[in-house]
Amino acid sequence: MKIIAYSYTDPLLEVASDETNWGWEIDQVYQDLGKRTQLQQLFTDCQTEAAAYLLIRRLEELGDSVEQVSDRLNQLETMGVMVIVTEQPYTSENAHLRVELLNLLHQIQRQQRSRRISQGHARNRLETAPPPGKAPYGYRRGKGKYTIDRSTSPVVKDFFDNFLLYGSLRGAVRYLAKKYGKKISVTTGRRWLTNPVYRGDTAYQNDEIISNTHIPIISREEAAQVDRILRRNSRLPPRTASANRSLAGLVVCAECQSHLRVTRVTQRHQDKEYLYLRSISCPQNPKCRAIAYQEVLEQTIETVCRDLPLAVAGMNFPQLDAIKNSLGDAIARQQEILSALPALTETGILDLETAKLRAYKLHTEISALQAKLATLPPVNLRSVAQAVSIRQFWLDLSETERRFYFREFIRQIEIIRQGKEWKLQVIFIF
Repeated sequence: MKIIAYSYTDPLLEVASDETNWGWEIDQVYQDLGKRTQLQQLFTDCQTEAAAYLLIRRLEELGDSVEQVSDRLNQLETMGVMVIVTEQPYTSENAHLRVELLNLLHQIQRQQRSRRISQGHARNRLETAPPPGKAPYGYRRGKGKYTIDRSTSPVVKDFFDNFLLYGSLRGAVRYLAKKYGKKISVTTGRRWLTNPVYRGDTAYQNDEIISNTHIPIISREEAAQVDRILRRNSRLPPRTASANRSLAGLVVCAECQSHLRVTRVTQRHQDKEYLYLRSISCPQNPKCRAIAYQEVLEQTIETVCRDLPLAVAGMNFPQLDAIKNSLGDAIARQQEILSALPALTETGILDLETAKLRAYKLHTEISALQAKLATLPPVNLRSVAQAVSIRQFWLDLSETERRFYFREFIRQIEIIRQGKEWKLQVIFIF
């Protein structure tokens, strides 16, 4: 009793299946990738030596239309081959139940229509054409790619510039509404900041990204800085990223492990205000005392000026350089393979469709490696640390500017209480 199996894979939409994963002892497996040459071989072999059973995953693998599927089922039935479908409720034994088969063929027809649409989208991906749908704000659809919309792209660029300057998403959203009358939600603003399109890349529904497909609105360096700010802000309590005070969201009480909120105290008929840091949810009884904001700020600046160069000096820069070099070498290797594809196509080693599939895969791998490279710290961290370890540098900044730089280097500031006295410990992000 001969048992055979057949599988068809469309390389545009899926990866070839594991031919050993049938759950039966198979005498021979016929497997097609893109074209159904092995299916024709299966019919030829069955005419020479009949098979008892044929296993397939889905009936639509037998053809590109309902007519082809139905015709090939009839051929197999005529040859006495029992068809067993592993992922659909059908076997040749109950093929006389034509109502069930008819419903299944209608289902196949709908699925094949959906597959044809998906195949069209997949071919567009191979040509690095934009996915279906409206172009992101700041762009419009051109001939097979996104093109800059000169009327709206300055709005997007100004949004990014404001975020890079102040590190506040909500602040950038408010700035856009005030200057341009362009009202967007905070969620939309976050999507703008992470959208690969504004970086010159095209992202598809399968989360694969192709780099350098069109003119970007922000540079690679700006994009890397945006990502660093977003990661930094994600560690802070909600709504503190856009707070006015530079220490907001950074200070924690080591005694009660509560974050400290900046509170403002004024006196009646006086313009002067007093700022304090007070625990948000202190479980102690009595509760931890509030601390003057200015005193914590001054001690933070002194600690940063003293300890930041030492912390940077302790980083393993040779190891960091090795990681960067390794990523750079991997990108160069992929680009070499990419540049060799036209020659392989001309000599007939690769057909055009296979070459396009390989090029698409290489482009996505290069984009992933470039994304890893962008997340690494800048190489000039030592020189930056020396520049910001000067006390006057911090004193000359506004609170908003100081907030940006604090969060660039500081993960957390712990207040360590000693009776009525206290001291602080600055924990850097590296």
